[in-house]
Amino acid sequence: MDQLIYLDKFKKILQSYKPSEFAISLLSELNLCLFLGPSGAGRNTIIKELVKSGRYYFVVSDTTRMPRYNNGILEKNGIEYWFKTEAEILIELKKGLFLEAEIIHNQQVSGISIRELNQANKLNKIAITDIDLGGVKNILLLKPNTKCFLILPPSFDIWLERLNNRDKMSNNEIIRRFKTAIKIFDRALSDNFYIIINNDVNLSTEIINKFCQEPKQNYKKTSSEVELLKLLSHKSKQYIEKFSTLDM
Repeated sequence: MDQLIYLDKFKKILQSYKPSEFAISLLSELNLCLFLGPSGAGRNTIIKELVKSGRYYFVVSDTTRMPRYNNGILEKNGIEYWFKTEAEILIELKKGLFLEAEIIHNQQVSGISIRELNQANKLNKIAITDIDLGGVKNILLLKPNTKCFLILPPSFDIWLERLNNRDKMSNNEIIRRFKTAIKIFDRALSDNFYIIINNDVNLSTEIINKFCQEPKQNYKKTSSEVELLKLLSHKSKQYIEKFSTLDM
């Protein structure tokens, strides 16, 4: 992927970005659940299962990147993302029409548009979406009672198998994804995310559904969850070293 054309403009506006008063007011009325996790952990599968119940509205993020293939299927506008031009997103950012937005790898800008939150509110449904680490931080500042679920694979080997079953990635793409994953794992060691070890999609969905229906609770990580986070982080760093060497 090429660097953003308006990278400097995005950096400037996002440095001090604040959503509109309407956005903040709308957010206060929503039951909002965020899903965080590394590629291949199963976030999208769980979200699809929750939406099937009819109680949830999937908040589709806007992005400047082009649609790509996942498991051989090309992403569709309004399903995985709303695919927008850089100019379109810049205009809406200037108007405060995003809840949050983030520059990813200097290659794309993705964020949550207020129009999606408004739709969830009109339908009286629980708003759910997958999000990057920076977006989680920004939303929690605006709405501290937002529930954040960190979806983890049950082991590094299973995670690697899931990633390898996806479309072939370049070494640079592999390194980027593992670097992002390490940030998530390390941040989760200190943050109060709900940890969901996704070994069984149905069970994971059932647990999340229960948490989403209740007020936010203080979640205390178990020792096994802490050990898994440390292991995934350590193994990811080893993998980065391996693929960095291949490029030398």
